[in-house]
Amino acid sequence: MSGALLQAVRSLVGGLPRTYWVLWTGTLINRLGGFVVPFLALYLTRQRGFTVEQAGLVASLHGAGTVLAGPLGGTLADRLGRRITLAGGLWLGAGGMLFLGFSREPFWIAVAAFTLGTVGELYRPAVSAAIADVVPPADRTRAFSLLYWVINVGFAAALPIAGLMTRYGYLLLFIADAITTFLYGCAIWVLLPETRPTRPEGEAAPARSSSAVGSVLAPFKDPVFIAFGVPVFAVALIFFQGHMALPLDLSQRGLTEAQFGMVLAVNGVLIVLLQPFIGGTVARLKRSTALALAAVLTGVGFGLHALSASMGLAMLAVVVWTLGEIAQAPVAPTVVADLAPTELRGTYQGAYNMLWGLAACAAPALGGQMLGRFGATALWLVCLAVGVVAAVWHLAIAGARRRRLESLRALRPGISASAD
Repeated sequence: MSGALLQAVRSLVGGLPRTYWVLWTGTLINRLGGFVVPFLALYLTRQRGFTVEQAGLVASLHGAGTVLAGPLGGTLADRLGRRITLAGGLWLGAGGMLFLGFSREPFWIAVAAFTLGTVGELYRPAVSAAIADVVPPADRTRAFSLLYWVINVGFAAALPIAGLMTRYGYLLLFIADAITTFLYGCAIWVLLPETRPTRPEGEAAPARSSSAVGSVLAPFKDPVFIAFGVPVFAVALIFFQGHMALPLDLSQRGLTEAQFGMVLAVNGVLIVLLQPFIGGTVARLKRSTALALAAVLTGVGFGLHALSASMGLAMLAVVVWTLGEIAQAPVAPTVVADLAPTELRGTYQGAYNMLWGLAACAAPALGGQMLGRFGATALWLVCLAVGVVAAVWHLAIAGARRRRLESLRALRPGISASAD
């Protein structure tokens, strides 16, 4: 029994390089201290006297900053290096956290929220690029799965800790968050070697764009990446309905804040329990199939909220769309890593992060319009339809991506052997 368990653990975590575990451990520390963003709306309305509309605007400004952070952080990771982008981004993020925490006037709070969104997310593309640099192609899906898992472990643990800390004042959240972010940056600076390849693998010279703007735009000039990004963006729009439209709908259906918290807790619990083990199963699927399955599950899950007049049905719906989230999370970054030229790994990961940032900005407005004009049932049925269309799209573009990757494998050994 113990031997089988040990073998299962080895198959789950074995073979990944030390540099990966530095990033994994630092991510855990950082997420354990991720106190501010989940409580930002409560801080603004309860501590600073903002109206709900004003708090929503500030949250949108934070989201707008994250949109810029993706391509900016990715480009910096490719041009300056992973290590300096990671450490510098984390240190700037710690400063942005304190800037927001000590701001008092509405204007400066708005400026600080945008600043935090921009500098606080610079490091994310560099993390993904560094993982693609050091983890063999065959292990990347497993590596990204474990990283996504630890992000959710940290997030789940941070929420109750933050709730207790608010008893001593919200400023403590900002200070503690800044400290953990700063420490992550220090760990990166001391323990992480530079991982950026000096030249593209298997190529004679690094066909690097001389223009920074050209580098940033490179993913958006890549038709195969764009074809992949469209359904990813569509699924992200569905997913972010859980941040505003879902709590409003469940509240109108009579669920209390505590009941909503229990419903949403299903998402975190399932990810923590299932992600490490489902990751291996997902890795054995064709990636187009895994992404299509993720889109269908996400659409169906949110579509089930049309029936969720009770807490039990709402929890069932969350179970379904969480399975979709688990299926997509480890696969999509591996596709991005394969499509990216070696010298533009950070830029492509930044463009991928930008898609999620755009969805985070657009989803609340679109969901609010749908709720106000057509009602919750219409919104959830549209989510179902979008999920199905995204799944069909993923399957339809699989051939073009497979042909691209087959041609790239002849030039670059760092391409995953996973079937598309």
